[in-house]
Amino acid sequence: MPTNNPLNALAAFAVAISAPFGAFAFEKVTTRNQFVEIVSGKDLKLTGITVNVTPGGQIKGRAYGFGVKGEWKWQNGYFCRSLFWGKKDLGPNCQEVKVHGNKIRFTSDKGTGQYADLTLR
Repeated sequence: MPTNNPLNALAAFAVAISAPFGAFAFEKVTTRNQFVEIVSGKDLKLTGITVNVTPGGQIKGRAYGFGVKGEWKWQNGYFCRSLFWGKKDLGPNCQEVKVHGNKIRFTSDKGTGQYADLTLR
């Protein structure tokens, strides 16, 4: 379920979300190599947010005027990250990842929580 609360959505990955892409057929990303190929060299963007997820396991960027930093690993088919937004520790979360064209969707709590749709640029 999408949220309009920026802090909750940031916890879903590192972003606030809107849900205009919910009707499209997203395909699940199942391997680390597939994920790295999708995000490598690209920024993940949404209004007020630009985040980069590096192949080496780093997350960095800005969201609503604050720095975003963290680490990630691929574990049992999920993107597992720890994240800080400014000084706020958003803690760890493993997320399902899906892709559709230039959109990537992160759904918190192994696909059972809130989701964030970002544009790959």
